[in-house]
Amino acid sequence: MSDAGKEALTIRRASVADAPAVLGLFDEVIAWFVAIGNPQQWGTEPWSSIPRRITQVTDACALPGAWVAETAQGEVRAFLALGEAIPYVPAATEPELYVRVLIASRDARVRGIGRRLMAFADEQACAAGLDYLRVDCYGGGNGELVRFYESCGYERLSTFNVDGWPGQVLGRRL
Repeated sequence: MSDAGKEALTIRRASVADAPAVLGLFDEVIAWFVAIGNPQQWGTEPWSSIPRRITQVTDACALPGAWVAETAQGEVRAFLALGEAIPYVPAATEPELYVRVLIASRDARVRGIGRRLMAFADEQACAAGLDYLRVDCYGGGNGELVRFYESCGYERLSTFNVDGWPGQVLGRRL
């Protein structure tokens, strides 16, 4: 698709008020995962109907390092949360910025926004005087998500398993 068919997006700080829109992104992506035969990543139920997930997303939107990418009409198309490492991954051995959440609409008009937000994470790390970032992701399925992060300059560091959910930790030095 040419850039002419793409929506212009603005990255701004997120707030708790963005939680319903971010939950909508999760619902959209979960429906897509189910459609392509990948229900193992996040299940089959819309997160907007699961109280624990509603709380998780609302808390993530309140983080100081939470950002949304939105259209000129104010429609949230992607979400990024940066901060400290998630408790279930090995502790960092040096100061870092951790990509806690990245989710983007599957809408072709915003194709590439995930990569743009990962570059934004690099910028945030530099602004904070950090040169090391880590992220974790679903390590199962066909490995496509791991390859996405590798294409953003990350390298595989370690794997983990949380209640049968296979994860991959990746890192990047700027």
